[in-house]
Amino acid sequence: MYYRLSKADFQKGKANEGNKRAMKELVWKDKPAGLLGLLDGQTIAWCAFAPREDFIKLDNSRVHKRIDNEEVWSIPCFFIDKNHRRSGVSVQLLRGAIKYAKDNGIKIIEAYPAIPTQDKIPDSFLWIGLLKSFERAGFEIVDRASINRPMVRYYINK
Repeated sequence: MYYRLSKADFQKGKANEGNKRAMKELVWKDKPAGLLGLLDGQTIAWCAFAPREDFIKLDNSRVHKRIDNEEVWSIPCFFIDKNHRRSGVSVQLLRGAIKYAKDNGIKIIEAYPAIPTQDKIPDSFLWIGLLKSFERAGFEIVDRASINRPMVRYYINK
């Protein structure tokens, strides 16, 4: 819910599982929330995936402002189970997002991954994904307003 809410609302939602309830409400109302990555019936990964306008923090971002008026779906964050990190799961999840987009008439997927500035980065800082994973899935850099957090896109029918 971090990207979907104002800072104050997100902080308020940390109490009494408010953010969890808000996410469940999105799902119950059949609103786009994200994609799950499964292995042998167990969830091992998740990414937020919805129309960009659903993520109010993106529209208020100085770094990741819209670069055009195209309709895009955004992937602002990931979670990969610690037992499955560094094994290509994020690339497979991105390929799943691309397939979902193709199957549902979504033309552009946008994301804001990290370019590491050091060899070893704590996993907790990688919740936005790594540029190399997006590149392996076929995304390309479309804006470099941030040196370490470029905007990338995947164009479905390019």
